[in-house]
Amino acid sequence: MLEINDLHSFYGDAHVVQGASLTVRDREVVALLGRNGMGKTSLIRSIMGLALPQVRSGNVSWKGEALVGLKSHQIARRKIALVPQGRRLFPSLTVTEHLTLLKSARATEGWTVERVFELFPRLAERRQHRGNQLSGGERQMLAVGRALMIDPELILMDEPSEGLAPVMVQHLEDIIAKLREQGLAILLVEQNLYSALSVADRVYVLETGKVVFEAPAAALADDPSSMTRFLGVH
Repeated sequence: MLEINDLHSFYGDAHVVQGASLTVRDREVVALLGRNGMGKTSLIRSIMGLALPQVRSGNVSWKGEALVGLKSHQIARRKIALVPQGRRLFPSLTVTEHLTLLKSARATEGWTVERVFELFPRLAERRQHRGNQLSGGERQMLAVGRALMIDPELILMDEPSEGLAPVMVQHLEDIIAKLREQGLAILLVEQNLYSALSVADRVYVLETGKVVFEAPAAALADDPSSMTRFLGVH
């Protein structure tokens, strides 16, 4: 479904994605791992067509269609959603208002407000709470729910477990598994190595903007030397 080939992206003169290549197949969870500052978020932003970093060469294709050069809203229309690092909610909007920014509350097809509330019962209880009144876990639920409202086939998740309590990390892992069961593909950027390995089918490790390791998640879990070499895990 998603294919990235020899992608190079820059912030000014800073070469942050240096020839990265990877694929995400139908109904697959792929984890993108690496130490801080290795270009993971820059790669996600490049896929999503955000203004920075600037893609200068290489290809990103979705179902055979080139995405490089498209605006982020045009990419979203192709059923690719982003759950950004830091959630990026609107403090003054309620839970329901966040979920209806892009789709009417009366919608009956695809992902609806009520379907999101079935997935996240806690959000149903908080439906009239504003973004700045939610806990960290509730904000992450809402960020995922908001992404689902465009009826995506692929979700890009950037550090979704960041700042969450262990019980909420486990809940997030369960949600990712449910979304895959419902037919979604997920590209997951995650600092929590063991959480990523518990949900991913395959993993890529990024180092200074390059893919330096690729394997099934189970193979990396059974390879402590590679975890130490590439991720600093002892």
